[in-house]
Amino acid sequence: MIKNPSHPKKGHLKTKECRFTRSNFVYIDYKEVEVLERFINDQGKILPRRVTGTSAKFQRQLNKAIRRARFMGLLPYVAENIR
Repeated sequence: MIKNPSHPKKGHLKTKECRFTRSNFVYIDYKEVEVLERFINDQGKILPRRVTGTSAKFQRQLNKAIRRARFMGLLPYVAENIR
């Protein structure tokens, strides 16, 4: 059997690139609801770094922005289908 060197080994994940550093974001604003909704699953939970590929710096900003948007009523705490 010939091994394909371009295929990652079992258990090794492909490293994801941070969407915010690629787009030259300086700060994640809580008023940009369209951006924040991409990082929330269907239940309303914040997606972790290992799933989204965001850097640690922007994941902290993202968490803070989502929490602020929820407090201001821009984003729901829980999805409609769970209420």
